[in-house]
Amino acid sequence: MKRIFASLLCGATICATILPVIGTAATIDGREHNQRARIRQGVKSGELNRRETKRLEAEQARIRASEARARRDGKLTPAERERLQRELDKASHNIYQQKHD
Repeated sequence: MKRIFASLLCGATICATILPVIGTAATIDGREHNQRARIRQGVKSGELNRRETKRLEAEQARIRASEARARRDGKLTPAERERLQRELDKASHNIYQQKHD
């Protein structure tokens, strides 16, 4: 019983230290993926015209380039992560605005 408990505790400790690091990259990449899907859905439904789509896709490309620059040194600092999250927040708002105008 002690062996099982020790194994579970060790596994939980490893997960608790690794998941925040993995989760950050997944959050940024997941948000980017979600925003691209929202743009595609807007095109498909007719909510976005060609000009709006080009503008939103260009914004997404700028965010990807910004992320690539931030990751160039091999790590993403908390300040860089926060800046990317703000850029993604603004892009999300822009997608909403364009789909509902």
